[in-house]
Amino acid sequence: MPREFTRAERVSDAVQQELAVLIRDEVRDPRVGMVSVTDVDVSRDLAYAKIHVTFIGDHTQKEIDEAMAALNGASGYLRKLLAASIKLRITPKLTFLFDESGRRGQHLSALIDYAISTQSDADQEG
Repeated sequence: MPREFTRAERVSDAVQQELAVLIRDEVRDPRVGMVSVTDVDVSRDLAYAKIHVTFIGDHTQKEIDEAMAALNGASGYLRKLLAASIKLRITPKLTFLFDESGRRGQHLSALIDYAISTQSDADQEG
């Protein structure tokens, strides 16, 4: 039997798609730059949404903190735009969180590449 999706999951998907477009087109703050919305967690009562984002390109921790502050500062504006584009009785309050998974994945990939290269160097010497 196929799994049924809850209303919160359907709203989460719709919010993710719409916010990706709204951030790209409507947020003019230069601190934000290129953002990828990786996940949206909407509470069961649809009153709150945690938006997980990552930034395209290399950024220092200070730049990430400034961009997150800018996004959280624009959350009310984005919520208003979201309410106009998605017809919901309650538009969730938006909270933006930085998603470390992309950065962690790059680090692990570099470690694996390093381990493979040192192993092949050891094999060539032996």
